[in-house]
Amino acid sequence: MTLLRVENLTASYGASQALFGVDFTLAEGEVLALMGRNGMGKTTTVKAICRMIPSQGGLHFAGQNLHHLPSFRAARFGLGLVPEGRRCFASLTVAENLIAAARPGHWTMARVTELLPRLGERTGQRAASLSGGEQQMLAIGRALMTNPRLLILDEATEGLAPLIRAEIWATIAQLKHDSGMSILVIDKSLRELGQVADSAVILARGKTVWSGAMEDLSADVSEAYIGV
Repeated sequence: MTLLRVENLTASYGASQALFGVDFTLAEGEVLALMGRNGMGKTTTVKAICRMIPSQGGLHFAGQNLHHLPSFRAARFGLGLVPEGRRCFASLTVAENLIAAARPGHWTMARVTELLPRLGERTGQRAASLSGGEQQMLAIGRALMTNPRLLILDEATEGLAPLIRAEIWATIAQLKHDSGMSILVIDKSLRELGQVADSAVILARGKTVWSGAMEDLSADVSEAYIGV
């Protein structure tokens, strides 16, 4: 069953158009990789889906037309965002960050800290005092506390130490295999994406230029649209 359908999505920042026709679908329980070089429209696509910027085109989630919804109502339908740059509430503790986002459902603080044990060790610590990797884990935990139907991870491993990156990729794999959660993940690491993603969409200059099963992504396509 299709959970998210994006059709001919366009979006602008003022007079500057950023998206010129993004198309893809994401099924229930699927992990979809959204890829492309920097500046190709990946984060803008996420912002449009989450209703953080206005857009045009088809945008349906769980049978609902998202276009006329404010961001907080789109989130209540089940969109959980781990934003680029983490954006934790710096002055709040780990526990307070998690509680602030909590909605009823499977994911409770106990389950989140079981999945991410570092958070359980630091529940009383202010987010500002955490390392970058720990803040990223907190951002993931906070999104899970909203009990989303779709978890969106925007560059969740960017700039982190290899050990922390490995922990986050292991967490994504565990979410996929243990919970069957639908996940949209933006990242540049083909090796790690290949281990967790079922399918992929590649953007170039604000348009979808390739989509298909992750296993069908050829070296030629990767080099043309993802490689440096």
